[in-house]
Amino acid sequence: MHSKSLLAFAATTLALAAVSLPAQQAPEPQPLQAMRYSPSLDLTSLDKSIDPCVDFYKYSCGGWQKLNPIPSDQADWDVYAKLETDNEQFLWGILVDDAKATDRTPVQQKVGDYFEACMNTAAIDALGDQPIQPALASIDALKTRKALITALTTLHHTVPASLFFGSGTEQDAVDSDSMIAGVGAGGLGLPDRDYYLKTDAKSVKIRHQYVAFIEQLLALTGEPAAQTQLDAAAVLRIETALARASLTRVQERDPHAIYHMMPVAKLALLTPAIDWTNYFAVQQDKDATAPVVTRLNVSQPAFMRAVQVQLTTEPLPALRAYLRFHVLTSAAPQLAHPFAQADFDFYSKTLRGVPAMPPRWKTCTRAVDNNLGEALGQEFVRRTFTAETKAKTQLMTEQIETAMQHEIENLAWMSPATKEEALRKLHAIRNKIGYPETWRDYTALEVKPDDYSGNELRAFRFEDAREWHKLGKPVDRNEWGMTPPTVNAYFDPQLNDINFPAGVLQPPLYDPKLDDAPNYGNTGATIGHELTHAFDDEGRQFDSKGNLRDWWTPEDAKGFEDRINCVRDQYAGYVIVDDIHINSHLTSGEDVADIGGTLLAYIAWKKQTEGLKLTSVDGFTPDQRYFIGMAQWACQNERPEELRVQALTDPHSPAFARINGVVSNMPEFQKAFGCKATQPMVHTPTCRVW
Repeated sequence: MHSKSLLAFAATTLALAAVSLPAQQAPEPQPLQAMRYSPSLDLTSLDKSIDPCVDFYKYSCGGWQKLNPIPSDQADWDVYAKLETDNEQFLWGILVDDAKATDRTPVQQKVGDYFEACMNTAAIDALGDQPIQPALASIDALKTRKALITALTTLHHTVPASLFFGSGTEQDAVDSDSMIAGVGAGGLGLPDRDYYLKTDAKSVKIRHQYVAFIEQLLALTGEPAAQTQLDAAAVLRIETALARASLTRVQERDPHAIYHMMPVAKLALLTPAIDWTNYFAVQQDKDATAPVVTRLNVSQPAFMRAVQVQLTTEPLPALRAYLRFHVLTSAAPQLAHPFAQADFDFYSKTLRGVPAMPPRWKTCTRAVDNNLGEALGQEFVRRTFTAETKAKTQLMTEQIETAMQHEIENLAWMSPATKEEALRKLHAIRNKIGYPETWRDYTALEVKPDDYSGNELRAFRFEDAREWHKLGKPVDRNEWGMTPPTVNAYFDPQLNDINFPAGVLQPPLYDPKLDDAPNYGNTGATIGHELTHAFDDEGRQFDSKGNLRDWWTPEDAKGFEDRINCVRDQYAGYVIVDDIHINSHLTSGEDVADIGGTLLAYIAWKKQTEGLKLTSVDGFTPDQRYFIGMAQWACQNERPEELRVQALTDPHSPAFARINGVVSNMPEFQKAFGCKATQPMVHTPTCRVW
């Protein structure tokens, strides 16, 4: 249940899906020929020794936590991850068949050959670092500062590395029908700017470990030890300067803070070392239909000034070292075992506490989904996603939207003028369920069964060209930001749509075998969650057309802030790990969506079952089954290292807070379980925005 914004560029490069020979894991599973079934309300997941009015999360999930230790290749383990693994195992079976088949469709050929090339670890290991050597050699050949800066134009479009800044196309925040060029922050190798700036012992230790990783990776290319030390120090120094100039994640939640339309000439004043006219002219060279870039969004102007300082003051050898490392670390997961192992050891083991690499079949299945997601998605959808599931999900969505309409119409704190705009936005939201209306065309992407690194590079260049081809074209409002097998969902504020891939609409999340109570509690609350994102602290700033526009009266905006601050104050009291509290200004959008979504789904469920005689099942009343179904999507175990990463980077609160924080604000829950006013699952005051 993640929200999605197209405004911000990725500010970090974090390679989490390492590729290499798998560590010893037992037993090795086999590809699934059919999806496993797990109920959406599982009695074995409960811990009835816990009072639900004291800790409803533990009551609902304590049994699950005991029965589901974290696998050795995972940073955390939850209901979503289990379903995702089942999906991957099912996709694995599809890919094995497509790789072996002789009479194949073009789609089957591409996904099968991509998978086969990835699985051939002997061929990958035999190549060593040969696939990346041409790029590294081109960097070593840059003998002047001007040549190095000019080379950024080529590197940005030929290798999937984050080099100083990011560029691409994006939907114009104030004109949602237009695709524009944009430049934003990038170039960091750690997950967040704060990793470079915090002075606590753990942060200092991670920086030392990061430097050691840089040295190790450079040494694998044959660089002498003394030089790797100099180069690693240079990389950290440059990245620290970039981090210091970057916005925080909380600051990036303000759409106005990352929208600065300006002429290319003004960008040239911020970063005059770069020939921006030439930088964007590359698109005209590659695509005759591409318009000349005259204006663009510079999401972080201060950051681009910092890029100018680094490009003009750092010694040339330091700049080359920075480029070498980032090009190398972007490729490491696809290279021979020593490179992939080093990448995994730092990004997964050190940062997130993951003991073992994923088995090879997982790595390769994910690679196909990442790069050919809508080709593989076709294979997945026709085998798993029924018309009945799509129809029921659509009905549930419409019912929840009706509940939202009723809530808006009856808000005491909102004026009629703002209500009118809110309802206009609500009625304009598009529901995208299952899979795209039109599948992406991968005809131009060459996939070879014996060239994994080449496939990865060609896939990057294919996607880079596809994105830049959007420039000056009408916005494709049918495009999806997730692949069909993905176990997740999102709201897009600029397209003003909610998106539910087929992968998330399966048991134990959506369970056609069970009654409406747990299904509305689980999938219904997810739908309500994404719908509420249209009216959270970010989403409320966009209008019915997806344009960044203030449609609130000052009094109503204050009313919203007063209510969201109640949520922030509550969640800031929760401890994530050690002495780290939730950064509720980062998580408040998700927290509001959790609370609002659960209430909306509850209202929709009551309407759906109105007039029906509902009875208790397994000793639980219908209302209790609704809330248990809602809670059990979040059952989870997490490593402490992963919790520390999430505390800095994740806009979602930890699982226990996403359940206890919600139900403690719902009188409907407290009535269902007979909670007393003094018990922990009764929050005073009750926080509610929608």
